[in-house]
Amino acid sequence: MGDTPQRLQKGADIVAYTITVDAPARQLWEIGANPHRHHELDGSGTVRSSAIGPRELQTGDRFRVDMKKFGLPYALTVRVTESHPPQSPDAGSAAPGVVEWRQPTGHRWRWEFAPVAGPEGTEQTEVTESYDASGQQPLVRRFLNTVKVAEANAKGIRVSLQKLHDRFS
Repeated sequence: MGDTPQRLQKGADIVAYTITVDAPARQLWEIGANPHRHHELDGSGTVRSSAIGPRELQTGDRFRVDMKKFGLPYALTVRVTESHPPQSPDAGSAAPGVVEWRQPTGHRWRWEFAPVAGPEGTEQTEVTESYDASGQQPLVRRFLNTVKVAEANAKGIRVSLQKLHDRFS
């Protein structure tokens, strides 16, 4: 993939980018699956270091994360819609790990951690972060489109992925 986040085409309502990181998929998934560590991934500057919930998210779990935007603190409680660790490369194949949650307004945030073979037998990970607005409530979608949330989220995703890449390079 490269050293900078690359845009993926996943549909009109999905903003998605990917980057290759020099770290094992399981190690990166453990950050994404732990809401107490989400501030380590955040490129938007909105996620605070405090959270309430399990330290390893499972499908169906709920967690609360403290946020701050435009100088205003707030808390957001979300439901995990999918979570499973990556499968280690075995005979040339591997299954990506996924952590996805649905926000109260209907959109989803998704992290995918796909193991890939790196140089000289090292393990790298193709990390994809996406914001999926296809499930948003219509009134919410109109408002968020008006204030250009998808564009802001695209920027935050690129920063998140670059930050993660640089941390492990």
